[in-house]
Amino acid sequence: MRNYFEVVMEEPKQSPFAMNPARVLILVLGVMIIIIAISTSMGGINAYQALREANAEATTGAAPADGAPVAVAPAQ
Repeated sequence: MRNYFEVVMEEPKQSPFAMNPARVLILVLGVMIIIIAISTSMGGINAYQALREANAEATTGAAPADGAPVAVAPAQ
């Protein structure tokens, strides 16, 4: 009959850096948090929508919604 210490000593030791399902989940959640933090620091989705609208107005030459005059530089 084998005792407990013989069984424990025969198990191969896993590397402390080996990827297991729990560590993969933690890694994925960390990446998601970093992406959300970067997105928030850049102004979020509303700033992106405002940038698209400003670009569309600039390329079509339409006046802004608030009625402010638009200075257009002559084409060179």
